Amino acid sequence: MNINHELSNKMKQLKLSGMLECVSVRTQEAAANQMSHGDYLTLLLEDELLHREQRRYERRYKKAGFKGKKLLDNFDFNFNPRINQSIIRDLATGRFIREKTPVLMVGPCGTGKTHIAQAIGHCAIQKGMDVICTTQSHLSQDLQIGRATGSYQKRFKSYAKVDLLIIDDFGLKPLRATEDEAFHELINARYEEAATLVTSNLAIEEWEQAFPNKLLGAATIDRLIHNACRLVLEGKSFRSSQKKDKKEAPEKGG
Repeated sequence: MNINHELSNKMKQLKLSGMLECVSVRTQEAAANQMSHGDYLTLLLEDELLHREQRRYERRYKKAGFKGKKLLDNFDFNFNPRINQSIIRDLATGRFIREKTPVLMVGPCGTGKTHIAQAIGHCAIQKGMDVICTTQSHLSQDLQIGRATGSYQKRFKSYAKVDLLIIDDFGLKPLRATEDEAFHELINARYEEAATLVTSNLAIEEWEQAFPNKLLGAATIDRLIHNACRLVLEGKSFRSSQKKDKKEAPEKGG
């Protein structure tokens, strides 16, 4: 059933794209089921609300910058049974974000830090929170580009104000002199104001190695560890196991 052209134009003007997509189907349903005007309008409004929520979710997901679909549902907890699943499930509720608590996740390469961090971030997005997921190197590079192009304050503010900032691979590369100052400013701005999740291959006691200015490093780390939730991932490397499985797989053919 085609809807009135004038009604269609008014929906476009009011940016009711969710209603516009569904109005023909809902009109047919209303006629077939002898639906009241109130019920018909309620269905259309629900369609619009769902459409808007989906668009908000898509914008948040794009902003987060996740790599691939790393979810808790596709994380193999059985591979490393020593990983504390209960803490991770609690983090997935988003309570630490509402309480503005830092999370420090450390462990050897390949134990699932990046996967778990992004999965927690995805859960936060589903709860309507804004997330940015980046690496220490990319974060420093982005802020350096901001200094060079006059957009530093805008970029800094986006990192400082987001509900959850995930900084992956901290300490993988040492910070440079200007980079450690920017990193300190950012952590200081988020201290007790927003939740930050940091992953690292280094033990927390080794984090000062990443700072050329040891005094600045100590001050930054002090803010990160204050009231932080600490999670140590122990066990085998997922990547090493996958490489071994590929190596041992029998060749196809003759």
